[in-house]
Amino acid sequence: MQKIIITGGAGFIGSHVVRRFVKNYPDYNIINLDKLTYAGNLANLRDIENEPNYRFIKGDIVDTGFISKLFEDEQPDAVIHLAAESHVDRSITNPLEFVMTNVVGTVSLLTAARNSWKGRYNGTRFYHVSTDEVYGSLGETGMFTEETAYDPHSPYSASKASSDHFVRAYYDTYGLNTVISNCSNNYGSYHFPEKLIPLAINNIKQNKPVPVYGKGENVRDWLWVEDHARAIDVIFHKAKAGTTYNIGGHNEWKNIDLIRLLCRILDEKLGRSEGESAKLITFVTDRAGHDLRYAIDATKLKNDLGWTPSITFEEGLEKTVDWYLANEDWLNDVTSGHYQQYYNEQYTDR
Repeated sequence: MQKIIITGGAGFIGSHVVRRFVKNYPDYNIINLDKLTYAGNLANLRDIENEPNYRFIKGDIVDTGFISKLFEDEQPDAVIHLAAESHVDRSITNPLEFVMTNVVGTVSLLTAARNSWKGRYNGTRFYHVSTDEVYGSLGETGMFTEETAYDPHSPYSASKASSDHFVRAYYDTYGLNTVISNCSNNYGSYHFPEKLIPLAINNIKQNKPVPVYGKGENVRDWLWVEDHARAIDVIFHKAKAGTTYNIGGHNEWKNIDLIRLLCRILDEKLGRSEGESAKLITFVTDRAGHDLRYAIDATKLKNDLGWTPSITFEEGLEKTVDWYLANEDWLNDVTSGHYQQYYNEQYTDR
């Protein structure tokens, strides 16, 4: 039985990865390690929490003593590392928190893995899940490839770039069996509603203003989270040690066009007249250091490992809207308390 620690497994992307591995690999022993910060929610995994090959452990990856003992006790064969602070706005407000979790936390895990696996790197793997934001910003043309030079523009992307460098350093210096993937913007179910798509869905549903930065001209490549989990599965099992793969959805959208599409979908789903929800769009002061455009070239992943997105953005977006409309209890739960305070700080005073 292969024992895998999945960090950040109670978060948005992490919960989909945990679910996929628990369901698809009953002979694997999956340990979900999560600190349960504001974005970590065990309700995301209620459907598999009693499976015999799944366990949850609460812990902080920055706590090197705890992580070292965890590896000693559990003797995992692999790590899929998703735990991270991920919201750019939060990184601008508190960059040190991102350095601690994304950089120090990653090095803590790498060190524990190296000490645990010393002399038995065959059959082990450290998979680091990263972001396309490490590459910086594109103009109107071009795409990020695995060879694109790093050029981070926010404290968030700088912290992720640093963690990527440490993962590669542990491969080059110590021979640790590492792989890295850099993904585009994810969307789908269980997404904490500080991010653009769930925030917009929730506000449109409640007839609240939908904040859009600047003029909404920023372009993002959107990746359905279940396709991302499938890509992680393929890369984890098939990638060569020391390799990096970009994962993209082949779906470039301007933010304003995306929001208008959401408005049209929700007008139909909620029985509103056409154009009613679009009246909620509210342009707010642009984010500092806001990258203009991201676009992922995932050709290497397709050619090497055979992965391509399974659905179009329009199909995935409709599935996402349907999920949020059908899971109001989940949404109401995560939008209470601390999140409301944060939301007010970020948007209503602009």
